[in-house]
Amino acid sequence: MERKVNMHSISGHRDVPHTADLRIEAWAPTRDECIREAVLGAVESFLDTSAASAPTRTRRSRLNGERDDDLLAAVLDEVIYLLDTEGEVPVDLSLRDVDGGVEVSFAMVDASDLPQLGAIPKAVALNDIRLSRDPDGWRCLVTLDV
Repeated sequence: MERKVNMHSISGHRDVPHTADLRIEAWAPTRDECIREAVLGAVESFLDTSAASAPTRTRRSRLNGERDDDLLAAVLDEVIYLLDTEGEVPVDLSLRDVDGGVEVSFAMVDASDLPQLGAIPKAVALNDIRLSRDPDGWRCLVTLDV
């Protein structure tokens, strides 16, 4: 799905063309906001979240990653897991550093209540995943297997 994106905005995300998979690029001033944008971009690639009502529940997960790339993969893996097991997706999230990792607070809605736009991701591809800081803030690039 092609979306118009202001690449000069402080935070954002977009789909990047990729053969047979879903590739998400995100950017933000902080690492945690960049991860948030990547998650929202992933969810918006397969569900129309503009139709979402207020979140129905909050789910918290404590996740670890030795590197920032690992943390990005862990958060996205958790989103895929919650969709698979609970039928829910986040419409917002926040991260908080805790000893040895982060606690992620997901604001969830039932996925079945939202129109489906595309293929549902099955896994995070661990090759060529990037989350790094540059002079303008944080950027990430991740591929999801669909």
